[in-house]
Amino acid sequence: MTTEIAPRTFRVTRADLVAYAAASGDHNPIHTDESVALAVGLPGVIAHGMYTLALAARYVDEHLGEPGQIAELAAKFTKPVVVPAGETGTEVTVAGVLRETDGVRTVALTVTCDGEKVLGNPRAVLRG
Repeated sequence: MTTEIAPRTFRVTRADLVAYAAASGDHNPIHTDESVALAVGLPGVIAHGMYTLALAARYVDEHLGEPGQIAELAAKFTKPVVVPAGETGTEVTVAGVLRETDGVRTVALTVTCDGEKVLGNPRAVLRG
């Protein structure tokens, strides 16, 4: 059985990155300081890869309506999510396809920013 899940767009601002840095303990300045990000060759401040992956997990949880059903979550960080200054920030869109094969439910995800994939082969394996 295969079911497409409607996409959801999440707005990401620098304020979100500051809050995530505090919660995660990842205070690398490439996630909060434009001059540092540019100095190391990035196009600007970038979102934490794990923050982007967390948006994918939130998408799956919200679709299922049952948080805590993800047994496994995996992806490769393939392209940074650049977050401009200001309240507008940027948008990350997550879409998915739920598959059930031999009693195993998986969600194949697509995670994009500005129309480009930012996570490689993102997927969630669900409990039960």
